[in-house]
Amino acid sequence: MLVALVVISGACSNKGVENLKLENQDDSLAYAFGVDIYYNLTTRSEIEVDPMYLAKGMLDAKEGNSIFIDAAAGGYIMMVMQERQEKQLEEEYKDYLAENREFLEKNKEKEGVITTESGLQYKVLKMGEGPKPGIRDTVLVHYTGKLINDTIFDSSVQRGEPAQFKPSTLIKGWAEGLQLMPEGSKFMFYIPYELGYGTKGAGQAIKPFSTLVFEVELLDVINKEE
Repeated sequence: MLVALVVISGACSNKGVENLKLENQDDSLAYAFGVDIYYNLTTRSEIEVDPMYLAKGMLDAKEGNSIFIDAAAGGYIMMVMQERQEKQLEEEYKDYLAENREFLEKNKEKEGVITTESGLQYKVLKMGEGPKPGIRDTVLVHYTGKLINDTIFDSSVQRGEPAQFKPSTLIKGWAEGLQLMPEGSKFMFYIPYELGYGTKGAGQAIKPFSTLVFEVELLDVINKEE
């Protein structure tokens, strides 16, 4: 914690941290910043950080020798934190993740189920004869969304009113699947979490790593862009 003071206060010589004294308000402010940074990292965000490397990063940045520019450092932090969060979630939801993976492995062997390069699985229930929508087209659909245990989490059919949207605004599995459907078609989509709501989930019903099962009927391509 005290090493951060070496950098912030400008005491960058070979003197040990133990020899630093707070001589004025600027020194005290620098010391307070060091304490605040350390506790923000180790207590509030539960990140274990070596003060020596924290200090080195601050010193290199001050002297213009950092291996990161400011934006790159922030990006690296976000990447590492996301990786750690995903590993933590994988451990927390390992049984649920295994259950969903097993479902997809078995499902892809079923008659009529097609797996795309992205991992999306779909089955044609009814093949229409109209145009296929593009990513920026506006479509009118009826759908029912379920989890692999048949729990319905959303349904325009139950609401009695079809939904209208552009594929480009939807999760990846929907966006890809809709573009495979000629107008008038009805498909089943089996969407792995990577093409759905990922490791975050959505709301209370859709947990992280959830496979989404949709029955989708493409009623109309309302606005077909050229």
